[in-house]
Amino acid sequence: MPAAMAGGTGGIGGGGRALDCRSFWKAGAFESASAPSREFHDALEAGDFDRARVHPKFLHTNATSHKWAFGAIAELLDNAVDEICNGATFIKVDKSVNLKDNSTMLVFQDDGGGMDPEGVRRCMSLGFSTKKSKKTIGQYGNGFKTSTMRLGADAIVFTRANRGSNVTLSIGLLSYTFLRRTMKDDIVVPMLDFKIQDGHIVPLVYGSQGDWDSSLKIILEWSPFSSKEELLQQFKDIVSHGTKVAIYNLWMNDDGLLELDFEDDDEASLHIIFDILLRDQDKASGGVTKAQKEIVQQHISHRLRFSLRAYTSILYLKKFENFQIILRGKPVEQIRIADELKFKKLVTYKPQVAHDSQVVSVKVDVGFAKEAPVLGIFGMNVYHKNRLIMPFWKVLQEGSSRGRSVVGVLEANFIEPAHDKQDFERTPLFIRLEAKLRQIILDYWKEKCHLIGYQPVDPQLRSQYKAALKDSGNPGPKSQQKASTSRRTGGHTSNLLPETYDDTEVIGLTANGSGSRVRSFGQAQGNSMEPVGLDENSVDIGSDGALDPNIMEKLSEENIGLFTRREELRQRDTQLRQTVGELEQQLAETKKKCAQLADDLRIRKSQQQQQPPYI
Repeated sequence: MPAAMAGGTGGIGGGGRALDCRSFWKAGAFESASAPSREFHDALEAGDFDRARVHPKFLHTNATSHKWAFGAIAELLDNAVDEICNGATFIKVDKSVNLKDNSTMLVFQDDGGGMDPEGVRRCMSLGFSTKKSKKTIGQYGNGFKTSTMRLGADAIVFTRANRGSNVTLSIGLLSYTFLRRTMKDDIVVPMLDFKIQDGHIVPLVYGSQGDWDSSLKIILEWSPFSSKEELLQQFKDIVSHGTKVAIYNLWMNDDGLLELDFEDDDEASLHIIFDILLRDQDKASGGVTKAQKEIVQQHISHRLRFSLRAYTSILYLKKFENFQIILRGKPVEQIRIADELKFKKLVTYKPQVAHDSQVVSVKVDVGFAKEAPVLGIFGMNVYHKNRLIMPFWKVLQEGSSRGRSVVGVLEANFIEPAHDKQDFERTPLFIRLEAKLRQIILDYWKEKCHLIGYQPVDPQLRSQYKAALKDSGNPGPKSQQKASTSRRTGGHTSNLLPETYDDTEVIGLTANGSGSRVRSFGQAQGNSMEPVGLDENSVDIGSDGALDPNIMEKLSEENIGLFTRREELRQRDTQLRQTVGELEQQLAETKKKCAQLADDLRIRKSQQQQQPPYI
């Protein structure tokens, strides 16, 4: 793995020998050879039965807790975030190349405190964790093993620790391929340790020299590196302390393609993708028109399912001050979902945790998605210790108009997440939380739905609205027929109105900085006034309840126009990047040709000087 992480194509690797099955969900189905009774007898005499043993199959079984590959990547990001207290300022996620077979490797590198020989052995052990702080995300001592084995069959760790004057370098290999191919019936993790002594790297032997040499032999045979010098080369970019993890023999799908799509293995293309994608996950749903579907496809709630950059942008609730997630060479811009909401409201929830516990108070930010009402996405984003556990959790049934476009954010530290940190156990406390969040959304919808063009749910406001319609002479059959036709033809208005409110027109809103006032339905119709833009902080709700019926269509058109413009700018940015790449390549080729011409000229001059003059 070169220090400058280069690209590569997917392939079959691991010391030239790979598993029979490269699909993760099938890789655990194999028959292991049972050890002869003589081996058990020898092990008993050697005292090897004084400990419990863990079969290699358990590595795969344990990793199945991660149903989602991005969830496994998040575990490795968590380890780096937990190192912020030890001075970590970045975590890099990139691809590299296994030089033994030219296959793709996934690489994580941070500048945290690193691990000393004892720490790296704890990391490689099952269920061992020293993270007891209430602020750290990791707690089960299982995340590293489950996440690496979920992403690939093999992982190698390089870590440098500086404990005062004691500087150590450690290497550990967790290889499912090695264990399977050598028919091991126990998990063996070869480890190598070095120390800095008088400015030189020297081996640090804890057991016997024979054991150290045996570990080196296994690592060189089953890792992407062929010599001790290549192994030590990996510490060059770990300046004073930090950890690097390379995962290789990445899992493939049933079509023989890598699960993770790096999308830049086409040498003919100069288009650079600063992302890692989940293959076959980009399937958008929702939206009737093409423009609406584009809005759905661009929204974070959809993109997080297949784009690692989108997922990591909302993975942590609080923005880091001196820490960056660098994905494919480009920092991830953190997004606070609560800052993206309009008509936001803060709700306080005090769950009944336990009789002998302190009172817990949870702040819930709830509001409409800024793309509302065109975008119908809704759900609660639940964090635990700053880490996103459940994104856009739909606590309401889909298909219901109530709650449309309502999004919420909260940090629920009073309940424990599942081991894969992608869900919570369905305890009574969690069930009560679900019921409370459902009620928060419904109450917010009842209070605010008219702000995005729906009919008011409040009976008093609705009666005022109907009275205004009656006083204005009522729209009449033609108007009702037009509204009915609009619903049948799939116009914007019909797509956004709830079915239960068919009897009245859409409510429009106008903004007035001097305060709220009434615009009667009759005035709006008679004056043919152009609707004004909707202000999120000052909404004109009249005492007569009659509002401009055209604002709904205007809102939809403005939203679609803005998102179309954004997409055009994004495409233009991509084209400019591609042009810059092409120009840089042409410049490099021109410089290369100039250098070759200069060399040829220099050679010709030297040859002419060596030739004798004509007589």
